Amino acid sequence: MSGIGRIHSIETFGTVDGPGIRFIVFTQGCPLRCLYCHNPDCRNAHDGKEVTVDYLINEIKKCKSYLRKGGVTVSGGEPLMQPEFTREIFDRCHQLGLHTALDTSGYCGLEIAKPVLEMTDLVLLDIKSYIPELYYKVTNVSIEPTLAMAKYLSEIDKPTWIRFVLVPHLTDNIENVEKLADFIATLKNVERLEVLPFHKMGEYKWEQLGLGYELKDTPPASAEQVQQIVDIFRDRGIEAIGAIAL
Repeated sequence: MSGIGRIHSIETFGTVDGPGIRFIVFTQGCPLRCLYCHNPDCRNAHDGKEVTVDYLINEIKKCKSYLRKGGVTVSGGEPLMQPEFTREIFDRCHQLGLHTALDTSGYCGLEIAKPVLEMTDLVLLDIKSYIPELYYKVTNVSIEPTLAMAKYLSEIDKPTWIRFVLVPHLTDNIENVEKLADFIATLKNVERLEVLPFHKMGEYKWEQLGLGYELKDTPPASAEQVQQIVDIFRDRGIEAIGAIAL
């Protein structure tokens, strides 16, 4: 049933997941297994709590007065694992005159995603790497669906922000970054690119879940490292910024 979905949590005053102040819905379930995931408790699609779209809209209405220059972001987990649920949230938000943003890895069949994208004002597309072998090492899935999604978003001229997490000794491979920059430079719809410095704030969740955290000895990305990567994107004419850590 489209009116019911599973969520991990909500945030009523988000400032980093799209423009302005935002109400954020974190959906439950994710097909990726990112080494640096800071919400591993979102992975299992059967966990979290079941809620109705009506419930979420009522919560959003309570915050509507300060969302006027912001809106509603559906994040995760991976929202496209619950496409009907996500689409209905966005449809109802549009009825309220609210801006909608979809935070996604793009790991989804396009035909499943298209109805959601019709109701999406802005896509926050996380591209974890570019070299296929490295992308698989980081996420445990193929990069191809994400690249297909990125190309489709460009074809339909859907406003998109790209997000890239900079992990020292993992995603900071210069060839990897340059190839990603070359690819993004071919897209006509990218409004900005955020380089997000790796941190270990989610490590405790891995421990609580009894999961091995492979990056426990990886240092956080420094401001200098972030700036070096930002410059690679800017050299291709991409509006890149060093954002706060994810």
